[in-house]
Amino acid sequence: MSMRSEGPPLQVPLPLLVSVVVPTYRRPALLERCLAALLDQTLATACYEVLVVDDGHEDAVLRLVERLAQRPGAPALHCLRPSTGRGPAVARNCGWRAARAPLVAFTDDDTIADRHWLHHGLVGMRPEWLAQAGRVRVPRRRARERPPTDHELMTRGLERAEFVTANAFVWRAALVLVGGFDERFQRPWREDADLQFRLEALGTVGRCEQALVWHPVRRESWGVSLRQQRNVFFDALLYRKHPQLYRVRVRQRPPWDYYLIVALTVLGALLMSTGPAWGAAAALAAALALVLAFAARRLRHTARTPSHVGEVLLTSALIPFLSVYWRLRGALHFKVLFL
Repeated sequence: MSMRSEGPPLQVPLPLLVSVVVPTYRRPALLERCLAALLDQTLATACYEVLVVDDGHEDAVLRLVERLAQRPGAPALHCLRPSTGRGPAVARNCGWRAARAPLVAFTDDDTIADRHWLHHGLVGMRPEWLAQAGRVRVPRRRARERPPTDHELMTRGLERAEFVTANAFVWRAALVLVGGFDERFQRPWREDADLQFRLEALGTVGRCEQALVWHPVRRESWGVSLRQQRNVFFDALLYRKHPQLYRVRVRQRPPWDYYLIVALTVLGALLMSTGPAWGAAAALAAALALVLAFAARRLRHTARTPSHVGEVLLTSALIPFLSVYWRLRGALHFKVLFL
């Protein structure tokens, strides 16, 4: 006669499958919205952890993470701070190096992950791939509301991006292999494309359309397009590292219209003091015509409210000068022939 125990069933602990890395910089309200979605995932909470990397060293972020970590049934939630350096590349490196799971999922503090994001990301990730990109969607306004602004239209470009750190899954071993993110990218610009190109040189970067993250348009102050011109400083670094890929997959040709606007404006200013008046007038008129054509392209599918039209007109006159300045400064800094 056999004896059988009537004790409780054996509880097998679930494995930690994925570590989510969220860099943040002094946006606790957006971070709280982001974390609320991450804590509401359909994946069992024992199977993932969330690593918030506070690049702004802000007490409000630490208190927020500590409070949310106390929620019943919450996944492991940690707050990290980089010891050296600043910027999203530094923050993401700090996060994935502290990750305990074999797969690292990256998102940003201004995103809202779909409830099934981690589940679909895990199911879609193939062992032979080094990484995969998920799908990013930007919420639309209601049909009866005004068309998007230039800034909103630019944000929608995330939907067409091949690989962005707002929604990416990378095997931790692959990150170790390539050394993670290049910390010379000190702004949230091109560091994800650089990682993608380096990973693709070694293996496959796949895609999972079911792994969805929403990226609402952030409220921005006037002239955001002018501040964004600083980003092209790092285009020079990406071009130096991947010149052929840059021209094929990022920007096929230099912005010759920007250079022409700058050149014609400088020529017109010189001719006003040294040359015939008609020459100065012709050069400045040609520059103005190019600026108006540029503004018309930006307004083609965007809002026509007086304030937005005025902003687009003024920023269109300034963008070429700022863009050329940051491009040439980047070329000098990274010692590359880049236009």
